[in-house]
Amino acid sequence: MSSTEPACPCGRLDAKRRPVPFAQCCGRYLGHFDATPAPDAGSLMRSRYSAFVREDAPYLLATWHPSTRPPQVDFEPGLKWLGLEVRMHRVTGGQRAEVEFVARSRLAGRAHRLHERSRFAQEQGRWFYVDGDLL
Repeated sequence: MSSTEPACPCGRLDAKRRPVPFAQCCGRYLGHFDATPAPDAGSLMRSRYSAFVREDAPYLLATWHPSTRPPQVDFEPGLKWLGLEVRMHRVTGGQRAEVEFVARSRLAGRAHRLHERSRFAQEQGRWFYVDGDLL
């Protein structure tokens, strides 16, 4: 990765344990959702984290399952996302999966952790975030 290519916010590393550039990681999904959907629930989860970091509401709404999608996504002013740890990714059925993650953030000088087990569904070749349980 050259110094002109920013690392992906999701923290994915390549085989040599180097940060993967945004354009080669989540950027290909955020910038091209219609043509390049995330291939699995784990990749969708990572790309949604990157979308939160970049405050990309259209991507978040497009990847939210219609049955649970809110009318809009609001971002907390001053919130800084600090990192993502994906702890588990498993297929739970033919077109269903779960991803457990911890996302760290800071707001007004205070650290926060979001620990969630998210559920995803695949429909017509695309994965969607359905909902999640805080852990």
